[in-house]
Amino acid sequence: MSLSLKQVDRIARLAHIELSPTEAEATQAKLNGIFGLIEAMQAVDTTGVTPMSHPQDLIQRLRADTVTETNRREAYQAVAPEAEKGLYLVPKVIE
Repeated sequence: MSLSLKQVDRIARLAHIELSPTEAEATQAKLNGIFGLIEAMQAVDTTGVTPMSHPQDLIQRLRADTVTETNRREAYQAVAPEAEKGLYLVPKVIE
């Protein structure tokens, strides 16, 4: 896949980026290079290769999923300007 200058100009317009003709040509070359790399990677036969969640074989240290802090909702809501039934009341912003 390769992009034409017209497509690069359209992408720049949609992204609200102003490109001079010289910059558009340079951007086109860079984007087409990226697409070429993607096509080359897609051409590689990956049959039998297990997908990895990380490029390095790391072990994630996990901790026990336990509550470590006490419930302080009442203390926090005591200083709130307005609270009702455990919820903070705020001014209406959107009509």
